[in-house]
Amino acid sequence: MVEIEIRYEGDLHTTAVHGPSSTQLATDAPKDNMGRGESFSPTDLVATALGTCIATTMDIVARRHSFSAGGTRVRVAKHMVSEPTRRIGKLEVAIDMPRQLSAEQRALMERTAHTCPVAESLSPAIEVPIDFRYSD
Repeated sequence: MVEIEIRYEGDLHTTAVHGPSSTQLATDAPKDNMGRGESFSPTDLVATALGTCIATTMDIVARRHSFSAGGTRVRVAKHMVSEPTRRIGKLEVAIDMPRQLSAEQRALMERTAHTCPVAESLSPAIEVPIDFRYSD
């Protein structure tokens, strides 16, 4: 279990403190929802969680199979919808992977990206297309 303590600072700002490390993270509401957009919004953190989970999980799996996924880059584009309620509608993921991976390694990395813990935890109402690109 990990505890995260969130303190509301006022004016749509929060500070979250990660229990095990005491690392702090600030949030602000986005400009299109009454905030100033001065930091990650709560929904930005969902997109961030997905991208970092994909990258981390792929490296864990690569290490277990004695190869490197070094140089991998993940980009997540968050799309909000307002109907029927304001929520994340789509998290478009683009993953740039090293070209030297074999077909078997590529398949393993792609399966891992689709099944990382955050991806498995998202509502099925959120579209999560993942585009894999292999380059130098």
